Amino acid sequence: MTATDTRPEQAAIREHMIIDGKPCTQGEGRLPVHDPATGDVIAHQVEAGPAQVDQAVQAARRAFESSAWRTMPPAGRERLLLALADRLEAEGEALARLETLNNGKLLGLSQMLEVGASAQWLRYMAGWATKITGESLNLSIPFPPGIHYHAHTRAEPVGVVAAVVPWNFPLLMAVWKIAPAVAAGCTVVLKPAEETPLTAIRLAELALEVGFPPGVVNVITGRGETTGAALVAHPDIDKITFTGSTEVGKLIGRVAMDGMKRVSLELGGKSPVLIMDDCPIDQAIQGAAGAIFFNQGQVCTAGSRLFIQDSLYDRVLEGLAAVADGLRIGSGFDPDTQIGPMVSARHRQRVSDFIAAGQASGARLVAGGRDWDGPGYFVRPAVFDGAAPDASIVREEIFGPVVVAARFRDEDQAVALANDTRFGLGASIWSNDLGRVHRLVPRIQAGTVWVNTHNMLDPSMPFGGYKQSGIGREHGRAVIDNYIETKSVCIAYPGAA
Repeated sequence: MTATDTRPEQAAIREHMIIDGKPCTQGEGRLPVHDPATGDVIAHQVEAGPAQVDQAVQAARRAFESSAWRTMPPAGRERLLLALADRLEAEGEALARLETLNNGKLLGLSQMLEVGASAQWLRYMAGWATKITGESLNLSIPFPPGIHYHAHTRAEPVGVVAAVVPWNFPLLMAVWKIAPAVAAGCTVVLKPAEETPLTAIRLAELALEVGFPPGVVNVITGRGETTGAALVAHPDIDKITFTGSTEVGKLIGRVAMDGMKRVSLELGGKSPVLIMDDCPIDQAIQGAAGAIFFNQGQVCTAGSRLFIQDSLYDRVLEGLAAVADGLRIGSGFDPDTQIGPMVSARHRQRVSDFIAAGQASGARLVAGGRDWDGPGYFVRPAVFDGAAPDASIVREEIFGPVVVAARFRDEDQAVALANDTRFGLGASIWSNDLGRVHRLVPRIQAGTVWVNTHNMLDPSMPFGGYKQSGIGREHGRAVIDNYIETKSVCIAYPGAA
């Protein structure tokens, strides 16, 4: 950027990586970074090659094995994470604007989630640093005679972590990976999505500014098929954590197994929304709209399959279509905007292709569907009715503002429809009947089931998927287990004379 760029989001742009506590501009070329609302190039980011990947991993290894990091008391890691949360909030407006410029999301969401929620996640995970413990064990086998044993377990950090995050919540997802890893005593090499690298770089700089030792948090940039592939395959990586598509997750899983690396995968979704005939109908219509149109549908738990009980079907469908057609499309910086752009031209084309395929399959388009005729990567929200069960818009994760509605008769059919997918990340039930809710929740194959809400997450709630939606859990105590190894210690001593 030039010296004449004065907007705060432009001033925060960095066109380098962070390796071993220093900016790095060496790589195998540069990748353009775009403003999704206009299509303009706003930066040229480094594409890390194998040499830079190796530098970052070796920096993380040195930091992990350094006496300064390995002997730092848990309260020291807690203080670092708390300081980073404070610093994140102090620079919140600039970070939020940078996120909206790079990702396209509404500025209010950048302020509330990318910055505000990230700070809360850092503080929550900071507390875990001092609460990771082992346990004493009472052994049962008295052999050989006359020998007693003291046994206990130690929770030790797994080592160097390769963290690969997507473009839909760039800063928040980076924090989701870094905070628990650091709390557990690991070091991290983070690769943000090629489309949205800017806030991750600034996050690494802030970590250094508040006292993180060099090499504890490294950020490398580049494409998934080059930089990301080199990172997860690096022999000195101990643990891989990935959030993204199921297809890429399967590839990473195979690499992890080949190297016997620890791995956790938070993958795709095709989340069902079940609207029962006793629901608060106006709340349910707005909830169904929020479930799919929030963040332009670029959410892994987006409620993209809407199942409505017969007696309410026409009313709910009509209400949802009215909401979709009434949403204001525009830049995330415009306070009146309700739907921002897709993250990239490539992704806009992908979502548009799904809409066209849905129409070609015979599904009825009851809202949206018209092409966007202005600049930027926008897609009008689309609501489908009457799609065949095997249609691509029903089976595949679209990751855009596209929802498919279908009707059901009773609870059994609702459950069958909800579970008829290879995914199992999230689901929601809209009902005022507590007994019905308690009957349905155990039958839904999803890692999170919301009731009369959707897409609500909290740092204390484990989050992950059934079936092909992933392996392992983020958040809560569950995520700490992703970053520790359990060591058993058995000490023999003679019995009383």
